Amino acid sequence: MEEKLGQEPSNLIKVVLFGPESTGKTTLAGQLAEHYNTEWVPEYAREYLQDKWDREQKTCEPKDLVPIAYGQMELENRLAKTANKVLICDTDLLETKVYSEAYYTGTCDPILEKYALKNSYDLYLLTYIDTPWVADDLRDKPDERERMYAYFKESLEKYHRNFIILKGDKATRLKKATEHIDKLLQNMITLSPKDLEQLDSKGITKEKVMRQIETFREGIPFVKLVKAAVVGNGILRFSDKEQTDLVQYFEDHRGNLDFLKFVPASGAASRMFKAMFNFLDAFDPKKESLSDYIARTGDKDAQKFVDQMSKFPFYDLIMERIKGKASSKDEEAYLFVKEMLVESGLNYGFYPKGLLPFHRYKTGSATPFEEHLKEAALYAKTLGKANLHFTVSEQHDEMFAEEESKVSPKIAKLTNTKFDISYSNQKPSTDTIAVGLDNQPFKNGDGSLLFRPGGHGALIENLNDQDADIIFIKNIDNVVIDKNLEQVANSKKMLAGVLAKVQNKAFGYAKLLDEGDVSISKSEEIKEFLEKDLNVRMPNDFDDMDVDEQLSVLKDRINRPIRICGMVKNEGEPGGGPFWIEDGDGNISLQIIESAQIDMDDDQQASLLKNSTHFNPVDLVCGVRNHKGEKYNLLDYVDEKQGFITSKTQEGKELKALELPGLWNGGMAFWNTLFVEVPLVTFNPVKTVNDLLKPSHQA
Repeated sequence: MEEKLGQEPSNLIKVVLFGPESTGKTTLAGQLAEHYNTEWVPEYAREYLQDKWDREQKTCEPKDLVPIAYGQMELENRLAKTANKVLICDTDLLETKVYSEAYYTGTCDPILEKYALKNSYDLYLLTYIDTPWVADDLRDKPDERERMYAYFKESLEKYHRNFIILKGDKATRLKKATEHIDKLLQNMITLSPKDLEQLDSKGITKEKVMRQIETFREGIPFVKLVKAAVVGNGILRFSDKEQTDLVQYFEDHRGNLDFLKFVPASGAASRMFKAMFNFLDAFDPKKESLSDYIARTGDKDAQKFVDQMSKFPFYDLIMERIKGKASSKDEEAYLFVKEMLVESGLNYGFYPKGLLPFHRYKTGSATPFEEHLKEAALYAKTLGKANLHFTVSEQHDEMFAEEESKVSPKIAKLTNTKFDISYSNQKPSTDTIAVGLDNQPFKNGDGSLLFRPGGHGALIENLNDQDADIIFIKNIDNVVIDKNLEQVANSKKMLAGVLAKVQNKAFGYAKLLDEGDVSISKSEEIKEFLEKDLNVRMPNDFDDMDVDEQLSVLKDRINRPIRICGMVKNEGEPGGGPFWIEDGDGNISLQIIESAQIDMDDDQQASLLKNSTHFNPVDLVCGVRNHKGEKYNLLDYVDEKQGFITSKTQEGKELKALELPGLWNGGMAFWNTLFVEVPLVTFNPVKTVNDLLKPSHQA
């Protein structure tokens, strides 16, 4: 039965009338259907509840909501088959969810909620409460319209629905509604039955594709930097004693909390060896000497690699494999690189970065996968067990399983830890549509739609599938040698201590707001906590709101996932930075911003980036549950306007591709955020193979 709450595929533009009772929705639905010569979906609840009233003289009860939802979707799917380009819906399941939470149980049936958020529509028409109240058998709350209007608006904003507000008389409302629907019709793209089948097979809705195409048309504006986050204004810095106290706070409060270490590990290491692939293509030891090649090309990467070859953790292995094959030192260097990269050799260019030898110890070499297990045993262990989750490319599944079987028992014995390791691949449903330069869907030679991976921002879906009290996030290539493990572990515990402290306080306030008995002085206290401790900025009109509206804002702001992000002093390494930014609505927030999101032609913006003091090493500790222990749906806190549009080619044709908002950039834009300075020893990324020559990777 559950699937009956879903939408059947269609090319229709779907418009929802949304708002409190007796605000003119049904009247406008009929007008719009007549205007566009199409169908409109009546509110099934009226038929259902009128029948109930006639039989029992009872209005709606919680047990009625799911049957109403089934009836509503049956009506919508049936009328969609005969509609003409546009389908007008007098309501949807999101409205049912709102009523469930506001009027009845305070919660929503999980199945109803799933489809209320999954089903998608092109436009919501939010009807204002400036129409006269008209009583009937089913309407029973004339004094609740203002509160409910605020709740409806808040829901549309929370779930990032495309909506407009309709006010005024019938003619004014109709004119504004048709203007917006006409715009959708002008930009309408028709997908063939084959296209819709392809979308369905990938788990991608037509509405999602249309939103992405609209993004291509509108473009993604650069972010507006207000100022760089610095120590004392956006970045916290703790003394040695304070750090020790935070570590102890974490230890004292960890109890039986569930921990998870989440490691983005997808993709091959080909970019790590880009310079060495170029070296193989450009250098022939039979035609020139290595010194002549360096003089000719200025290839400093190859020079550094060859000069310090013996320091690489895979040196002995490769030298043994090429033994006796080289007639000169120059040829030996060439054969070394070839054996390292080509498919008939070690094939490291195909390997996932997480399974390459990174560190050399007396007992042998260690991969990043192995080093992450050692770390997890120090700070992400509860009752002797450490949980880790790696996101990997599907082609590398077996390789990771093999590495786990080899190193997990060894590290388990060494650290007295049981490891529970899980994996996931990037979901096909997170792929994004590609378009031509005319913003029309790009078709492959076989006529199929071209989709491309959505970038690391797609991994917010993988993260959303995980559940724990505290989730530690760190990139696969950011690992340390054994002598630095304790310092890194203490830094992570310190960040977790910050999270535990601020989260415990937030949970207390969230509970008070839930209970509804909050005095003016207490609301001021909560507001101050949000602003000073969680870097939350209130809406510009907050002071003009009435008490109920202010409490609603406070409740929304405090009930969000929390991320504590380590920040390292800027010493020239690449990576996003911490900034205060202003969005299109004038809201200011603390964000991690990549240089590609900044307008470098704007001198002021470029100067703010250049003079920033810290950058993002991807060192996060996250709280993803609310005060009731319920996990947040992390997809509700993504800013879709922080993605990237890039230029690509396919089959000799130019196209535009869309990358989703980055996992720790726009993918977490609406989280409550704290930045904390961490020591440089915690940041040891390996972007190129020569990074393994740095002292931090030399055991």
